[in-house]
This record gives sequence, structure tokens and C-alpha cells, in this order.
Amino acid sequence: MTVKKTHVFALTVTAALVLAACGKKEEAPAEGGSAAADAQVVKIGFAAPLTGPQAHYGKGYQNGVSLAIDDENALNPEIGGKKVKFELLSEDDQADPKAGAQIAQKLVDSGVMGVIGHFNSGTSIPASKVYSDAGIPQIAMATAPAYTRQGFKTTFRSMTNDTQQGSVLGKYVVEKLGAKKIAIIDDRTAYGQGLADEFEKAAKAAGAEITKREFTNDRATDFASILTAIKATPPDVIFYGGADAQSGPMAIQLKRLGLKAPLVSGEMTRTDSFLSLAGKDAEGSIASLAGVPMEKMPGGKDFETRYKAKYQEMEIYTPYGYDSARQMIAAMKKANSTDPKVYLPVLAKESYAGVTSSVIAFDEYGDLKVGGITVYKVVGGKWSVLETLGGH
Repeated sequence: MTVKKTHVFALTVTAALVLAACGKKEEAPAEGGSAAADAQVVKIGFAAPLTGPQAHYGKGYQNGVSLAIDDENALNPEIGGKKVKFELLSEDDQADPKAGAQIAQKLVDSGVMGVIGHFNSGTSIPASKVYSDAGIPQIAMATAPAYTRQGFKTTFRSMTNDTQQGSVLGKYVVEKLGAKKIAIIDDRTAYGQGLADEFEKAAKAAGAEITKREFTNDRATDFASILTAIKATPPDVIFYGGADAQSGPMAIQLKRLGLKAPLVSGEMTRTDSFLSLAGKDAEGSIASLAGVPMEKMPGGKDFETRYKAKYQEMEIYTPYGYDSARQMIAAMKKANSTDPKVYLPVLAKESYAGVTSSVIAFDEYGDLKVGGITVYKVVGGKWSVLETLGGH
């Protein structure tokens, strides 16, 4: 009886093993073969607002970085004699300074070799201390001058800063638009206030009078009291330093109050979202944007075609995210190392020819050496170029 039971058990186990073997499917080799599977993973961090009212900025920025990573991996890159595969680690900092520092530490702890982001100046500045302490290069979208004036060797900027943009726009509205009296509003963020400060300096230097300086916050939607106070002055132009979530409703409300002065703002207003939010009241609004229009970018036409085939609509920050990622990886390749200590000096001194410019290079602070500014106006419900100043 014992022998029979043992025999039956053995047959059962054998049958189970055979069935398991027959049921097991051959796994398809990874694209690029076993070499791709054996590649060393190199993590690149990314952080921006991916939820909330500024999510459209962050998602467009992220998509540009993602496309750059895909393009690099398609080349089957080798660095230091080893095949590598780049992996993007994305985090949502919610445009919140406290969250920005926490996200930065999370990315450092995850073993990233470099970071693209953060988007906002208010998050980039506290995060930059974390990256600097870890010796990890950071290329941010942040435009506040303070970001690159902290003495960190790891901070770089992918767009012109507020000093460059604000000074150009302040001078432009006085000398080209003939504005003599100007009211200014900002959202008290590092970006909004910084841009407004630089705009004010340039406008005053060009001979304009600042009739009112008011402030709100980056969550507000009702500006009636501020605009009513401004209406009493009255100004030739109303400048706003802040994002489209506020400038859109502001454009509607200033026209409802009978203000004739056009709304003038920076690149966070030069968006399709602003046009949607403000509707017909967007007409006549003016905004500056760092860089040149897509059609004038060295690689703009090809990039736009490839990008839209994968992601459809493009945000204004998308090509800058793409260039930042490819420039960082180009520095790794030239240094023949993904070690931040080794490739950081190369990133700091080498010029890179990208989509947005044929000369992307940093000065001693990490700011762009060369950067254009384009001024746009809403005409017929669309952003139209008024003038492009500088850029390659």
C-alpha cells in the first residue's frame, strides 16, 4: 500500500513539472537583443508640477524630456566602454517649494545621475541646495536670478532669466508701444515678483511712470479690487508677473471694468491656456517668451513634426526640456562617464547645438550665454509675433 502511494505521488509530481514546462512561454528578447537587456541603467531625474493649475506647463516639459530619453536610447549608447540605457524618474512637485525640496531628496536617494527641472523658480531654488550637496547637476526652467546666484556649481538654466526678459519687455513697452504710465501686479512667487521687479526697473529707466504696484497670489481668481484701484490712475499698460491661471481671468475682469490698457505679461501667459481662459478678452494682450518662435528655431520644424506624432499638442517649454536632457547626456558622452563628478565640468564649459538654439552654453553662473526674447500679441484669437530680439 505504501509503495503504491509513493508511485502515484511520483507520477503526479512528474506530470505537474511537465505541464509547467509546456505551459511556460518563451520570453521575447528585449528590443535591441540581449545587449540592450545587459545595458547599465542610468537614471535621469525630472521634477515639475504634474497636477494642479500649472500641470500643463509640467506635462509639456516632461514630454520633451521623455522624447529626448527615447531618442538617446534608440542610438544604443555606450559610455565608458559599457552599453547604457537612460531611465527617466519623474516626480510631481506641485509647484510647492516645500514639496520641491522633498522631491529633490527623493530623487537623490533614488540614485539619479542628473536632474532636469524643477520648473518653477520657487521650487528650483530650495531643491538646488539638495542637488548641490549631493553633487548632482541640475538644469532647471527656473528664471529667477537668485537660482543661479547661490554659488552652486551644479545649477544651470535652460531659458533666459528674469533680468534678461524683464529688462527687454520693460524697455519694449515704453519705446515701442509708447507706454508712459504703467501699473504692475505680481503674484508674490519668486518668478512673478522677480519678473515684475526687472520689468519695473527697465520701464522706469526708459522714462515711464509706475502709477500703481499691487500684488495677489498664485491661487487667486478675483482681481476686482486691485483692478478698480488701478483704474483710478489710469495706466497705458498693466503688467502682470505670474501664470496664466491668474492672467486669464484678469484679462476678462479688466475689460469688464472698462480698462482700456492692454495686459502685458511674461512667458507663463504666452500659452494656449491663456487664450482658452480669457476667450475673446485675450485680444490685444501682449506677452514675451524667452527664445525664438518654433519656426525660427534651428531644429524647430523637424522637432515639432516628430513630437506631435507622439504627443499631439506642444507646450512652450517642451523643446527646452528636450534640449536640456540631450545636452546633459551629450556631456556624459564627451566625458565618457555618467559620474556627475566627471561630466559636470564638461556640462559647464561645452557648447551644445540643439533644437532651440545652435549655441546652448552656460556662463560662470550657469545662465545661458546667448538667449533671444520674442514679444507676442493676441490678434484674432492667436498669438502673433511682434518682434524677436536676439537669439540664434
